[in-house]
Amino acid sequence: MAVKIPARVAARISTGLRKYPKVFQQAFDRDINESDTAVIIADFLSEVLGFDKYNEITTEFAIRGTYYDLAVKVGGQVRYLVEVKAIGIKLNDSHLRQAIQYAATHGVEWVILTNGASWQVHRMRFEQPVSADLVFDLDLLSATPRSKEVIERLFVLTREGVSKSAIQEFQQQKDASSPFLIAAVLQSDSLIGVLRRELRRISPGAKLSEDELRGVLIDEVLKREVALDERPTAPCTTVPNRRCRGQILPTSLLQPLPRLGRQPKTFLLKTELQQLFDRHVR
Repeated sequence: MAVKIPARVAARISTGLRKYPKVFQQAFDRDINESDTAVIIADFLSEVLGFDKYNEITTEFAIRGTYYDLAVKVGGQVRYLVEVKAIGIKLNDSHLRQAIQYAATHGVEWVILTNGASWQVHRMRFEQPVSADLVFDLDLLSATPRSKEVIERLFVLTREGVSKSAIQEFQQQKDASSPFLIAAVLQSDSLIGVLRRELRRISPGAKLSEDELRGVLIDEVLKREVALDERPTAPCTTVPNRRCRGQILPTSLLQPLPRLGRQPKTFLLKTELQQLFDRHVR
């Protein structure tokens, strides 16, 4: 993650990771109900994530007559909603659908679904039908105080992380490294042009059209389900390629990818690909 985590915040999270896995495990062993689980989670939001328990954590947050378990508000603005289930209940799709419906009515972009032990962070997609993408999930029962990955992920949910838009940056980094996005870039006209030019250098007599090369990429080089984005619910932001079914792309990739200038014969295809990725993905 590019955002630097302040040492005191990292220390606070690490201290919390020494305490709360035990607290949640004891709660699981006692099979406490949803209300009691929500009390512990509110304490976690305050003690570990740094929110003011009395001014920034709202319980039973009302959304047009429907009540949400917890809402985190900073500067009077709801930053994310927290849907809580009893710690002994395994999170499932019906719980997520309920959380999505609640968030959609209030236009809140970020939703946490948790039973205390498992934490799922979702980003809303306000389209028809309304849905959400999983940003990351955590198992706090197995989390360790020194885990860099866990500390980084919890940081984006902290008050300090919220003030730095860390969760948005985390999502952008995830989008940029998506295999579906990379497959889409590899099928773009610019990359296909690079491949075709290099193949002509290697085999001057070869005659391959751009469509033929794209077909080889999809059918024989890339996994077909990744190349054609055969996920059940694929994001729908346009990619500059007629064969791709839509990816979430960084803003810089929403423009046509430029063709690279002519290079010496010894300039390897790998170098050209690296140059293009450095310019548009990293």
